[in-house]
Amino acid sequence: MKGTLTLIPTPIDDDSPLCIRARMILELAVKKKQIILVEEIKAGRRRWLHFGLPREAIEDFILYNEHTRDELNAELIKKLNRGQNVYLMSDCGLPAFCDPGQELVNLCHQNKVKVTSTPFSNSVSLAIALSGLPHNRFIFEGFIPVNKELRTKAIKRIINQPEMSIVMDTPYRLARILDELDLHNCSREIFLGLDLNQKTEELYRGDIKSIKNQVTELKREFILIIGSI
Repeated sequence: MKGTLTLIPTPIDDDSPLCIRARMILELAVKKKQIILVEEIKAGRRRWLHFGLPREAIEDFILYNEHTRDELNAELIKKLNRGQNVYLMSDCGLPAFCDPGQELVNLCHQNKVKVTSTPFSNSVSLAIALSGLPHNRFIFEGFIPVNKELRTKAIKRIINQPEMSIVMDTPYRLARILDELDLHNCSREIFLGLDLNQKTEELYRGDIKSIKNQVTELKREFILIIGSI
């Protein structure tokens, strides 16, 4: 069984505590001697101790940033494929969102390695981080129109614009929007995040037809991302 890459968002300020779920997950990771990646060693250690996490773990932190990722990615994927779990903790905020961790998430999807995250309150940026798709520029489309004519225009525009697009809709329209993208021959890479941060969370990435074939429950909270050209 393969391991899992878990993103560990942290508060953007220096005073707030780490969320309880993230703390419990990291404490268990330390006990099981799993891999913990930090963006900067000094800042990572300082925040780790501030969160009250086990002091003995700080000597084993692995530095993962724009300077080290190229030499680490292949070995990390190898370890994930062998069943070891990896935890990527940011200095502050959300790892893999406008962050070097995007490449590692992307490699995980390419290698069928599960990616997830401890709780984060913004579903849009969380979906982008979990997608692993390039996102230097993206357009938040929000909820697309219900009216058939306006909806068709919106779908066509989204498919043809070069930037990444983030789309939301109500759970009972998930099947409809997947069918619409298929009908209009969307050839872009798609990411579908279902029930983010819940026990039923599922992530799918691929072309529209493969995603339609994989998703069995079509009435769920979702965020849909159409990758950039």
